[in-house]
Amino acid sequence: MYLEAVSSPQHVQLQLATDQDRYAALGAALRARPPRGTVTIARGSSDHAAAYMAYLIMARSGQLVTSLPMSLLTLYQAPLPLAHMLAISVSQSGRSPDLVEPMQRFQQAGATTVALVNDAASPLAAAVGWTLPLHAGPEHSVAATKSFICSLVAGARLAASWADNTDFIARLADLPAALDQACQQDWSAAIAPLLPAERLMVIGRGPGLAVAFEAALKFKETCAIQAEAFSGAEVQHGPMALVDEAYPMLIFAPRGLAQPGLVALAAAMRQRGAHVLLAAPANVPSRDLTLATAPHEDLDPITAIQSFYLLVEAVARARGQDPDKPRHLSKVTSTR
Repeated sequence: MYLEAVSSPQHVQLQLATDQDRYAALGAALRARPPRGTVTIARGSSDHAAAYMAYLIMARSGQLVTSLPMSLLTLYQAPLPLAHMLAISVSQSGRSPDLVEPMQRFQQAGATTVALVNDAASPLAAAVGWTLPLHAGPEHSVAATKSFICSLVAGARLAASWADNTDFIARLADLPAALDQACQQDWSAAIAPLLPAERLMVIGRGPGLAVAFEAALKFKETCAIQAEAFSGAEVQHGPMALVDEAYPMLIFAPRGLAQPGLVALAAAMRQRGAHVLLAAPANVPSRDLTLATAPHEDLDPITAIQSFYLLVEAVARARGQDPDKPRHLSKVTSTR
């Protein structure tokens, strides 16, 4: 897991050097014939990457994006209007039937179908009209790292290409260097507070909410910690009842409009007695963990999760877990 995580910058650089014409052509096609609606189809880490992409698409193109419950098609055979839709799937392996079957249905109905997939020779890639390879290379760790980061980058490229945002696309070229800086951040101060944790919250908002969900999943997978992710707004409702003395809370506060509220939330949670780990850029004095900044603030969640992966791997080992062999898990999950 560690070796694959730290290899992410080079795989992102490879991805950014390829398929420019394919992204540009897809973006032009979507602008020329806007879809009637857009859905994403993914599970686990890939679903978190899809949520990040969806946020950028909605913010930049004004198109509503829905995460489709796959069982509506695979189990319940719901009579959904699939024609003239855009269906975007995200997957490392591209082999799970509950991804492939819905995309085949959309394709047969005349929808625009796209796969962000690491295995360009997979059944998922064969089922769609547009394949956007992740170029993450073979991933052997059960807990996805580099494929997730490459999925985030591919989603950002798709969103920017659809919006024809040439400045954002140009800034992506500097992302590998920012990821290298993220790998150099020292988050070791978080290991001791997380060592005895049985439960914790991970907080984010805006485009950073997706990596909060990913971080919570990784705490479960690799550390056997019951971690739950919440929006910085949502946590102030029902979940607040869980917070007691020394309750561990990781808050991602990258740059952007949501940052002031997240920093204020960290201060409020400290007053309630929570053990807060605030991850924020170097210009935030109250931070506990330093976030490397990306070429654009909407890319900061990608550098944030890069640093987090190295932390969670270390926490797992400190807790006596083997992050390379999570309990009860396999690399490819076959469901319907």
